[in-house]
Amino acid sequence: ARGLPATSCPPRATRHNPLTTTRPRRRQHLPHRRVISAGRGHDEGVVTTAIPTPNAPATTGGVASRAATAAWCIAAGGLIALSIPPAGFWPLAIVGIAVWDRLLAGQTVAVRARRSFLVAAVWLFPMMLWMWDLTAPGYLIAGVLFSGYFAAAGAAVPPGPGRWLVLPAALALAELARWSFPYEGVPLATLAMGQADSLLAQPARLGGAVLVSGLVGVAGVALSAASQRRWRPALTATAVVVVVMGVSLVAPRGEVVDTMDVAAVQGGGPQRTRAATSSAQEVFQRHVDATALVTTPVDLVVWPENVVSVEGVLAGSAVDDEIAGLARGLNAPIVVGVTEGISDTEFLNASIVYLPSGVMGERYDKVLRVPFGEYVPWRSLLERLAPNAGLPRRDARAGTTPAVLATPAGPVGVAISWEVFFTGRARDGITNGGQVLLNPTNGSSYWLTQVQSQQVASSQLRAIETGRWVVQASPTGFSAIVDANGRLIERTDLGEQRVLQHTVERRTGTTIATWLGPLPMALLAAAAVGAGWWIQRRKASLTPRSTL
Repeated sequence: ARGLPATSCPPRATRHNPLTTTRPRRRQHLPHRRVISAGRGHDEGVVTTAIPTPNAPATTGGVASRAATAAWCIAAGGLIALSIPPAGFWPLAIVGIAVWDRLLAGQTVAVRARRSFLVAAVWLFPMMLWMWDLTAPGYLIAGVLFSGYFAAAGAAVPPGPGRWLVLPAALALAELARWSFPYEGVPLATLAMGQADSLLAQPARLGGAVLVSGLVGVAGVALSAASQRRWRPALTATAVVVVVMGVSLVAPRGEVVDTMDVAAVQGGGPQRTRAATSSAQEVFQRHVDATALVTTPVDLVVWPENVVSVEGVLAGSAVDDEIAGLARGLNAPIVVGVTEGISDTEFLNASIVYLPSGVMGERYDKVLRVPFGEYVPWRSLLERLAPNAGLPRRDARAGTTPAVLATPAGPVGVAISWEVFFTGRARDGITNGGQVLLNPTNGSSYWLTQVQSQQVASSQLRAIETGRWVVQASPTGFSAIVDANGRLIERTDLGEQRVLQHTVERRTGTTIATWLGPLPMALLAAAAVGAGWWIQRRKASLTPRSTL
C-alpha cells in the first residue's frame, strides 16, 4: 500500500514473468531513501502484465526473462506483418502496437531502442522479401536501416506519462522517414496499407497515409490502456480515432463532373520474369490479343507499363503502326506503356496516348524510378566491387513533366507503377487537372504477391487521398479498379488474360490531403512528440521525494 514505511526485511526475490496477472506491486526496502508518490501516475501503483511487465528492469529474470521479452517483440512485429497485404488482417496491427507499447513502458532509452528494432525487423524483413530478387545486399541493408528508424522512434518515446501521446506520433514520423530516404524512400509494407480495407483508411483524405499510420498507433495505445484498465486515456484515444474518422467522412472529396467507360487490359503470362529473358514481341502480342476483348463503344483503354519495348523511338516503328490501327479500330484513345532504348546507358519509361485517329498524343515519362530496378545508385562503384552482381545494364532517365495526360475522354493523372506508392506523385497528377488516376504497372518481375497486393492497397489509399477513381493495369496482375472512397470494385487474378471494363467517375476538386500535402501532419506529429516529453518532465517534477 502507498505510504507505508519500508520494512527492515529484505524483499522477497521475484522472477519477472511477462504473462503474470495484475497484482499490487511490492515495495522494496530502500536503505537510504524512498519515493513517496504524489498520486497515481501513468504506470504507477500496479504492475499490469497481460502484456509484458513494463517496469521490471530489462535484466530481471536472466536468460528466461530476456527470451520471454524477445518472444513478445517477435509477436508484436509478427502481428503488424500479418495486418499488411497479402495477409491483410488489419485489426492485428492495433494489437501489435498495443504489445509494442507495453514493451516500452518504464524502460531505459537503450532498452526501448533494442526492443523497437526487433519489433520492426520482424515486421519489415518478411514483408520486404520481394526486394531480395532485385538486390540481396540492398534487401539486408534496407531491412536494417528501416528497422533502425523504428528503433529511433522507440528511443524517442518517454517511458512514463507521455508515452501514449508520443508513440503514435513517433511511429508516423518513422514511417514518413522511410517513405522519403534513401533514394526517395521505399513506402511498402506500411501501417497505412494494412488499413486500406478498414474505416481507418478514410482519414487519408484529411492527412494522407501518414495520418492513417498515426491513427493505427492511437488505436494501439487505446487498446494498451484498456488492457491495464486505464479507462480515461483509453477512452480519450478512442475518442480521437472516432472524431477523426467522423470528420473524414464529411470532409471534401471532390465532385463528379461526368463519367467515362474505361477498359484496363491485362495480357496475362508468367510471373517472376525479366526483360532480358522475355520476348518483347510475345508480351506485346498478348496485349494485342487481350484488347480484342474490349467491348465497344469505350472511352479510354489503358495498357500496362512497358508492354511495348523498342530500341530507339517508338514513332515510325512497326509497333507504332499496329497500335495506331488498334486505336482507330476501337475509335478510342489508348494509353500505352512504352520503354524506348535511347542509348547504351539509358532508356525511357513512358505512358503515351494514342488518339482515336491513330495519331500519337501526349506522353508522360516516369519521374520516380525503382532503385536497383530501373537505375543503379553509385553504379561505377558497385560495378567495380561486384561486377557479376546482375545489375541492370541501363538506367531509366527520370521524367520532368507534370503527371497528367490530355485525352478525348478527359484529363487523367498518371502514376506509373512504383510511383503509386508515393503520395506526392498522385498529388502531382491531380493538382495538374487529372480527373481519374491511372496506374499502369508491371509486377511480372516480382517474386510472390507482396508487391502486387500492396500496390492494390496503395491504389486504394491514393483514391481516398485524392478523391479520384484509380484504374490499375498490369500485364500479369493484379489489375484493379478502385472507386473514389477506396473501395475495390474489381480485381484480376495473377497470370490471366482479362479486361476490366467499368464506368468510372470523372471528378474535380481537391481533398484536404491533396491541398495541404504531408508537411502539416509531419509538423503535428513532431509537436505531439514535444508535448509528450513536456508531460513526462512535468509529472516527474511534481513527484515529491523524501529520504529516510
